[in-house]
Amino acid sequence: MVLEHEIPQGSKLYFGDSAKIKRKIENVASEILDENGFEEILTPVFSYHQHTSIADEKELIRINDAKNNSISLRADSTIDVVRIIEKRLGRNTKQKKWFYIQPVYTYPTTEQNQVGVEYMGEKDLSKVLNIASDIFNKLEVKPLVQISNMKIPHILVDMFDELSLDDFRHLNIEKFLNLKVEWLSKLVYLQHIEQVDEILEIVPDEIKTELLKMKDLCEQTSCIKSVLAPIYYAKMLYYDELFFRVIKDNEVFARGGRYKNDELTSVGFAIYTDEIIEVISKK
Repeated sequence: MVLEHEIPQGSKLYFGDSAKIKRKIENVASEILDENGFEEILTPVFSYHQHTSIADEKELIRINDAKNNSISLRADSTIDVVRIIEKRLGRNTKQKKWFYIQPVYTYPTTEQNQVGVEYMGEKDLSKVLNIASDIFNKLEVKPLVQISNMKIPHILVDMFDELSLDDFRHLNIEKFLNLKVEWLSKLVYLQHIEQVDEILEIVPDEIKTELLKMKDLCEQTSCIKSVLAPIYYAKMLYYDELFFRVIKDNEVFARGGRYKNDELTSVGFAIYTDEIIEVISKK
């Protein structure tokens, strides 16, 4: 029996101080983004195209529209924002910098509030990573930035028949080490920018190119604390190169990276409001 006061597991309820903190986070983010030339957009809750963004379609909450076409609740905003602006609003705006403050939903009843940012046509990830750092600094939250590169897992899968992308999704460290390849083992344990030059001397050239991109991004970020995670692989299907996560106390506060939709390369990130509310509340 469901009691009158119960809410579904994974859904959100904010009141009093927590509601004030949520609004503060959103106001700080929107002010900084506005100062940097971003405009706001709010997209529909329902989408026909979520399966093109989510690696595991079991996470989608599906229903049918009036014509019996399959649709789902918004589980990710990035590709829908880019597609709507390119295909629907393209003739009405030349704006390339957008942000949105809205929740996403995954099966069965999980709700996640986000502040999302998309810089369409931009390839330099530092342009948005530094904005994310500014938002966290203004909120007086000092997280760790973890920098990865989605090309590295793809290169390694092509090089070693024993490996698959699932090994990277699940961080199957033991399988990587069992290959008994010295440079691969060093790559697994690479964390700090000071270690990059040493490993560059022994890795294949195509890996070297991608590690240098990670090193450059690490040097360009305004965040004080950053680490490298070259074998991390994001679950979103559209990220194709540099990628970052913002982490504190084992919680992920933000994710972002470079991605492609059709032929358009862009960069963006999402800040997860709910996790930050908990940290600020404890203060």
